[in-house]
Amino acid sequence: MPNKSTDTTFQLVKSLEKSEKRNFKLYMKRNSASADLKVIQLFDAMDKMTEYDETAMLSKNRSIKKQQLSNLKAHLYKLILSSLRLIKQDDNITIQLHEQMDFARILYNKGLYLQSLKVLDKMKEQAKTYQQFTYLQQILFFEKKIESLYITRSMQNRADELTTESEQTDERISIINQLSDLSLQLYSWYIKNGVARNEREAGDVKKYFDAHVPAQADYLVGFYEQLYLYQSYCWVAFIRQDYLLFYRYTQKWVDLFDRYEGMLEAETAHYIKAMHNVMGAHFDLQNEVKLNEAILRFEKFTQRKVVQQNENYRMLCFVYLYIAKINKHFLEGTFTEGLRLVPHIEEKLDEYDLYLDRHRILVFYYKIACLYFGSGNNEKAVEYLNKIIHWKVDLRTDLQCYARLLHLIAHYELGNFDLLEHLIKSVYRFMGKMQNLSAVEEEIFAFLRRSFKLTPDKLKPAFEKLLQRIRKYEGNRFETRAFLYLDIISWLESKLEDVNVQDVIRKKFKKRQ
Repeated sequence: MPNKSTDTTFQLVKSLEKSEKRNFKLYMKRNSASADLKVIQLFDAMDKMTEYDETAMLSKNRSIKKQQLSNLKAHLYKLILSSLRLIKQDDNITIQLHEQMDFARILYNKGLYLQSLKVLDKMKEQAKTYQQFTYLQQILFFEKKIESLYITRSMQNRADELTTESEQTDERISIINQLSDLSLQLYSWYIKNGVARNEREAGDVKKYFDAHVPAQADYLVGFYEQLYLYQSYCWVAFIRQDYLLFYRYTQKWVDLFDRYEGMLEAETAHYIKAMHNVMGAHFDLQNEVKLNEAILRFEKFTQRKVVQQNENYRMLCFVYLYIAKINKHFLEGTFTEGLRLVPHIEEKLDEYDLYLDRHRILVFYYKIACLYFGSGNNEKAVEYLNKIIHWKVDLRTDLQCYARLLHLIAHYELGNFDLLEHLIKSVYRFMGKMQNLSAVEEEIFAFLRRSFKLTPDKLKPAFEKLLQRIRKYEGNRFETRAFLYLDIISWLESKLEDVNVQDVIRKKFKKRQ
């Protein structure tokens, strides 16, 4: 994978839609002098490039000098944001509030204090409706400033009312900050380490949660208090591999948006994440019916105006919808059918290359590799696993480890025994260094080491013995992810039945049905 461009102006230009580019050109014609012609030239040059190449750009645009480029890019960046602000202000409550605050300050500077207070009063109602407490805090601060400096006679008992409102707002912001910090720290732990691998790690996460969750958390009301509380419970449950509890709080997270009208538009990204986690919970619990229902609901949601008019939301919806669709194929054992999704996924990964974080790309690579492995195409599985293994990244050590383990098994299936001895030592060292070896993985490594010495007639009994040993760990919650990341039991059963992994999983799915 090539390194992503780090030029922020280029990224911003490439993120613009056709209508936004057209609006920028009109904005420049209305508001800019002839001195800005070089800025427009720079914009056009960047718009034509697929990857940022400063040398090539300067050679094609002789009027732009290298020593001018830094200032021109900074100016272009600011102008694009200014043009976007004009057409995006109706889409976002925080932009609307910010604009109203600007109006209130302009009126204040004109000496029109009562008019300024009227604007602030209207803002206050909006901020309360959408629970924007940081804006409410700014409004109250400004109101107190006006009341303390000028005799407005706007209301009796004004001082007491503003003091009470300020105290209540500060208290709510404090609680929201505590809970959002807790949620963020727990999610960060997961992104870095994956799920808990033993009782010690599970206990450490629970202790951290208990030590930082506010004492009155379960009795709190308000959208954001409950949002961050449910998120925190979700991450604790997921890290500890308590999937029933994880499902319970992901569903509470989704239901929160049904109870608070208008918050889906105000916090769309949080709703998208909630639906992703609900679909993930159904996959973890192997509930195909509920997963299908959630996918249909989410797919319908992706067509809404609030998503279609926002590039970020469209990108997030693509990521989470297609992860859920791949998971559906995993549960149903339709791996070959799932491969039909790959060309579209690859196209979108390329389209969003500048914006997608590495973690999400790695997840897609691993899931695509699993589709190929399950359908019996081990060469393609190795190709995608190599993308993970050779991509130096410090995220999701569990994903890194399972990619290497599946890579090892795929080479075993391909009969690349000349590579296996070296690979086994390398992967065992890597996983040992990461302290990520589970009991199931230890059993697999032990088997692969012994398998070199086994004659063909002894191989099948060895597979049967390994299957019996691994089945003992199915009820162990710290081994759960081993079976979800890599359905090792189905693989062993496929070896015994001499069929592809997807055939075994498909048979189990039909039996559950």
